Order: sequence, then structure tokens, then C-alpha cells
Amino acid sequence: MELHQMRYVLAVAETNSFTRAAERCRVVQSALSHQIARLERELGAKLFERTSRRVRLTPAGTAFLPAARQCLDAAERAAAEVAAAVGEVRGRLAVGVISTVAAVDLPAVLREFHRRYPHVRVSLRVGPSEELTERVEQGAIDVAFLGLATTARPRGVAFRELARDRFVALVAPGHALSGAPHVDLRRLSTEVFVDLPAGTAGRAHSDGAFAAAGLDRDVAFEVTNADFLARLVGQGLGVAMVPAAYASRLTGVDLVEVVDSPVRVEYVAWQRSGPTPAVSAFLAILAAPQPV
Repeated sequence: MELHQMRYVLAVAETNSFTRAAERCRVVQSALSHQIARLERELGAKLFERTSRRVRLTPAGTAFLPAARQCLDAAERAAAEVAAAVGEVRGRLAVGVISTVAAVDLPAVLREFHRRYPHVRVSLRVGPSEELTERVEQGAIDVAFLGLATTARPRGVAFRELARDRFVALVAPGHALSGAPHVDLRRLSTEVFVDLPAGTAGRAHSDGAFAAAGLDRDVAFEVTNADFLARLVGQGLGVAMVPAAYASRLTGVDLVEVVDSPVRVEYVAWQRSGPTPAVSAFLAILAAPQPV
């Protein structure tokens, strides 16, 4: 069993396509298919079910993935540690981030990291906190920026708190609440809401706040992107609640203070096994005072 074979399997599993996997791995598709078939013969089990329309993991393939990912991570980490021992930071830095991150100027941090460590391959994935936490724990992502309610903490990962922030209400210009100095949850519960999908950490803030107050509300629009959420609010289709620091970046909506607002805690998280040289370098930049 060879590292490049495991890398090919992971690429197919993540893209659900032999063609896209070959493009990602920068090999011809026939070579990738041949190596995966060779690995399947060695293992005595099919890793993928292939049809003309789709590719999906078999139960054996699902069982194979975690160990394959650990082997690749260990190999990459070993190479990165050797480079670090001679004064170089190399390898990868896979960053996960919630769409409403506000505690850091992430593009600026990534720009500074790339300037200092040009030999590190940086990638970025946007997703909900619970998915990003799981991917950090599995080693698929190296570091993630999360946003959780005060009643929750990241599980299965090492983490550091970055900031705390209260929520504000978003309303359309001309809405009855536009220009109001403040509003409470009871008044907001009479409005139609735009929010993140049910079950996500981002949605848990507002759901928990209304539930704790003994209030029901009507969430008519569920979206996965906070900017699109603001666009729907701006068109008068509903109201929303988002962290105040993030809300200040939005346009086309008015902000109203929520007197009994929930609080969001932002964290940066990495694997419990310890940061790689690239992650350590990234965390150091994150902790350094940023230019105003």
C-alpha cells in the first residue's frame, strides 16, 4: 500500500468523481483508476461503487478512509517537522471558517501568513461550526474558526477563545423597527425570520435565546450564507439576528440593538495531538497585534 494510492482514494471520496480527483492530484485519470484498482486487489475489497452517473464509497471504502487520512497526515507532518528542524515551514495549512467570522480579519491574516511562509500550501473551506470541528478532529482541516453559544464549547479539539459578541437585529430600511433604539425578543418573535439552517451551531444562538424566553417564532427562510440572509432581509422578506461585529459589515439593512440578545463566542481550534509547524506559525500570527 503506497501513499499516493491513499491520496487518490481520498481525492475520489471528496470529489465523488475520478475525473475531478485526477485533476486535483495532477495525474491522468487512467493512472489514478489503475492505482485504485491495484489497491482494491491488494485489500481484497472494492472501495467504490461506480456507475455511469455517480461514484460512491462502499462500506469497505468508508472504513478505509479514516486510517488512510491518518497515514497521509502523519507523512505530511513528518516532512513538515523535518523542514521545521532546519528552519523552514512547509507542508499544508487547511483552514476552515464560519461565514460570519468577525473576531479576526482572516484575509489579512492569510495574506501575512503567505508572505512569511510561501512554501506552505494554504486552502480555505467555509462551513458550519459543527462540521468544521469534526473535520479538525479527523485531520481533514488543520485549523478552524468557530462560533458557538456560551452554553457550548468545542469538543474533541484544542481551542482558544478569540472574542465574545452580542447579536443585533437586521431589518429592512423602512421597517417598523427601523430607527428604533432597541428591541426585545418578545417583539421580534412577532416577525417572520430569515435564519441559518435548523440544527446548525449558527442557528442554535437564536433558537436557544427564544426558547429560553419561552417564545416561538416563524423562520420562513433558511439560508447557508449570511450575506444572502442580509439580502433577503433588505428586500423586506423577514428580519434576522446576527453578531454585532459581523453586522457592521453588511449593507442594505438597518441594525437594531437587542436588549436581551444571546452571546456568541468565537474560537480558533486545532488538533489535540498538537499543532503542526504551519499551524503553530499561523497561531503566532493570529496572536500578534494586527496593524490598525
